[in-house]
Amino acid sequence: MNALDTTLPAAPRAAAPVHPTHKFRLLLRRELWEHKGGFLWAPLIAGGIHLLLSLMGIIFGEVMLNRVPDDAEINVAGGSFQVNGLDLGMLTDKMSPDNLREMGQALDVALYMAGTWPLVVLAFVAFFYCLGCLYDDRKDRSVLFWKSLPVSDSETVLSKVASATLVAPVIAVLAALATMVGSLAIWSVVVMFHGGNPATLLWGPASPLSILGTMIAYVPLYALWALPTVGWLMLCSAWARSKPFLWAIMIPLFAGIFVSWFDLMQLFDLDSSWFWRHVVARGLLSLVPGSWMGDVPMDGFSPDSLTSFLSVRSMYSVFATPQMWVGAIAGAAMIFGAIRLRRWRDEG
Repeated sequence: MNALDTTLPAAPRAAAPVHPTHKFRLLLRRELWEHKGGFLWAPLIAGGIHLLLSLMGIIFGEVMLNRVPDDAEINVAGGSFQVNGLDLGMLTDKMSPDNLREMGQALDVALYMAGTWPLVVLAFVAFFYCLGCLYDDRKDRSVLFWKSLPVSDSETVLSKVASATLVAPVIAVLAALATMVGSLAIWSVVVMFHGGNPATLLWGPASPLSILGTMIAYVPLYALWALPTVGWLMLCSAWARSKPFLWAIMIPLFAGIFVSWFDLMQLFDLDSSWFWRHVVARGLLSLVPGSWMGDVPMDGFSPDSLTSFLSVRSMYSVFATPQMWVGAIAGAAMIFGAIRLRRWRDEG
């Protein structure tokens, strides 16, 4: 008989611990999966609505233009031209390099305006996401399930902060790029219809990729600037037993009314408007993209001035202001409070 095999089976290897960055990435994926409608589809739909309205406006303009008599002329400085006989190709040939540069700046401003549609939707999505992200977990009792996982309250709350201040803005910026490219495509059709060359008249002078880079550079600025509102909304979301929206809105508003009524800011030689701007508005509206622009100096409304105003260098001047860092510290303190509240408040 063969000898019995007395070799003991190898002990199973212990599972390798999950790296913290991997857990955090999974938490970010969870937020994106659960809120894909707000983070992804809402900005895309907003951009699509803008393109649809633009197309309808152009069609209406073309219909009205065809009703103009053939001999109708428009007088401008230096001459006149027939409305129905407008040839954009001939017009482009007569434009100087300075004219093309100025037209490119005007196109960039128009592209910025087109790209604001997804960003406006971002403000609403981020506001209500922060307001409900911790309250909804308690309301449907799913917080008990998430607390049973090997994920700390700090990681959970910070993943929600990152989703509102980094993930959602980046997706909105990409939706803004799609809107800008769609606008250029619609304008290109109009230019070709009138005998022009879109490459010379639109795509050459305009700078959609440069605008995209500028908007992406805004994201870190947005993330820091939005912290007071993010912290306040999450604090209300973690604390309120019901109706967090009313608590989040009414407390700052009543505080502003109370301060204005009794002129409390006079004790600090300040006007009540200071409290409304730097406390109430800062706590409720910092999630609005571009809400920091009131602290950026601006010289006029010419294309050159607007281009300089919207540059990264101009916008990053906000980092040198005290309201940026005081607000960021206050927001971080409120986020810390939301983490502490989530550790023990789990009732519905």
